[in-house]
Amino acid sequence: MLTERDLHALEQAAQLIVSVVERQRVHNEDANERRAMFRLFTNEPNGQKKTPDVVGTSGENVGFVEFNDKEILQMPKQFKNKYRINNKVVRCRHKQCGPNSWTYELRYRSDGYNISACGPTVEKAKARFLEKLKSEQREREYGVDVPMVFSAFATYYFENFRKLQVSEKTYKSDLNRLRLHILPHFGKLRLSEIRPIHCQQLIRRLCEQGKTKTADEIYSLLSVIFKAAIAHSILDRNPLALVLPVKHESEHGEALSRTEEETMLSALDGTPYRSAFALALYTGLRPNEYKTAKIEGEFIVAVNSKRKNGKVEYKKIPICKRLARELEAQPVYFPCVRYMRDHVKSTLPGHKLYDLRTTFYSRCDELGVAPPARDEFVGHSSGALTNAYRDLSDEYLLTEGKKLDNW
Repeated sequence: MLTERDLHALEQAAQLIVSVVERQRVHNEDANERRAMFRLFTNEPNGQKKTPDVVGTSGENVGFVEFNDKEILQMPKQFKNKYRINNKVVRCRHKQCGPNSWTYELRYRSDGYNISACGPTVEKAKARFLEKLKSEQREREYGVDVPMVFSAFATYYFENFRKLQVSEKTYKSDLNRLRLHILPHFGKLRLSEIRPIHCQQLIRRLCEQGKTKTADEIYSLLSVIFKAAIAHSILDRNPLALVLPVKHESEHGEALSRTEEETMLSALDGTPYRSAFALALYTGLRPNEYKTAKIEGEFIVAVNSKRKNGKVEYKKIPICKRLARELEAQPVYFPCVRYMRDHVKSTLPGHKLYDLRTTFYSRCDELGVAPPARDEFVGHSSGALTNAYRDLSDEYLLTEGKKLDNW
């Protein structure tokens, strides 16, 4: 027979079984309720979205969203692999925010990701989700959050890359073009929203205004910005691909005649600037190189301003007899470049300051200066291989420079 203790134990066991069964029933009911809330948003065969029933009074439904093959290809590799293993990883909240308006919010919080993107349609929400996903992946790779808006990305590119690729003067000029023409046109557009027609409108407007040179420069600048965006995996294609480059014909300088040379210098008699103009004429220096010129023995030595990547390189121009006489008469004192431009324009209508360099180059050819020496004088590059192996001696440069004594 069962003792009182055995009966008490059986009663406790029965109560425990009832309790477990009740908890399981409650758990199943909760699970069924959660399954009712989590719905998968899909497209109907006719292309219309399937709108889930409203649950409760909040007007919200929560489920998962699927991406098609084209959208999956846009995902970072790490996330793409995870998604293909289990495509129900991105949750979608569908909320009615007005009588006839809905909001879709896609969210993923796992593996260090915390991404949320909203849109009035599932398609727009998915597009924004992919942008944020790629942006977070870039931040992991580059250590910084690369901007997605054109104006912010252009600034990021200029400060981190453009500044190291071009000379200081070119950088300032490009920055002015960016601020004056490009940023006002594209405004706050995201890079992914820029289409070829946006680029075409800017280029066409500049051409219609007769600013073909500016249009050519803007085209080149946009090209490197978009290529940088492609390198950062923000864009898949360059929006300039359909836009034809601008055909701008540069106006080449015209050499001064010997009479014009004398006219320009004679007009400076009695001023402290005649020797400065003579040095510019008889050396062919670029205007931005004037301030670096100095006398070293039988040469005028100046920085070659056309070297990039921060490399400083000097060029040597022998002092011909005409220049030597000018330097003996008075010391060199350079005025501002604007004054020099105005003087050439006023004394020699139709000419510009840069024509002094054209004149020097032309005289070198006329007097038989060998091309290697001439290129060394004017600071032209002869190609990476030639520059690497060519090292002209001072004796050779002086010998070729003697030909300029017949100027």
